[in-house]
Amino acid sequence: MTVADQRVPQPVIATPRFTLRPFNKSDGGLLNMHLSDMRVANMTRVIPHPLPPEYIANLIERASDPKRTEDFWAIDGSSNGHAEVMGVIKMFKLDRNQSEIRYWVAPAFWNTGIATNAVEAILRANPQGACDIYAEVFQDNPSSARILTNAGFAYLGDAETFCVARNAVTPTWTYARKMGQPTPQGSPATKALVKPA
Repeated sequence: MTVADQRVPQPVIATPRFTLRPFNKSDGGLLNMHLSDMRVANMTRVIPHPLPPEYIANLIERASDPKRTEDFWAIDGSSNGHAEVMGVIKMFKLDRNQSEIRYWVAPAFWNTGIATNAVEAILRANPQGACDIYAEVFQDNPSSARILTNAGFAYLGDAETFCVARNAVTPTWTYARKMGQPTPQGSPATKALVKPA
């Protein structure tokens, strides 16, 4: 059985400040606006700059594909009078009950605690039932590194990865967080925090 065969419905994760939810087609405009910002693209591995016209439609389609290899959540602040997309957090399911998280927040919401709260919410919900969760940040983004260490991630070492927007290999810091025993997807521990989309 492959990782894609193990897909379950992606949950909605509610927090006091926002909701983490799967993408809607209507998210295209805000995703395009935020991801077209070089400050966002430069801090991600795969977002190109300038953004190709078809990129957002392909991203939304990929996020809703039942055979996807990653789960995407929009950070939706509309319940508190904020934007429907303030950022995105995603998880890749790896092998051996491991996952990797990646996230970005629109510049208007930098230094507001939104990214910190989103990472904490994903860790509490642990929707992929991971024993270990990994993350990586560019070394010129120490704010993202602090978010991870404050959430209990331990520094593993230096590495490097290619950044599409920069068109360059970029130094990174790699982190991991032990989550304990795997929590099966849909278990009571997970259901207490999330609801199906």
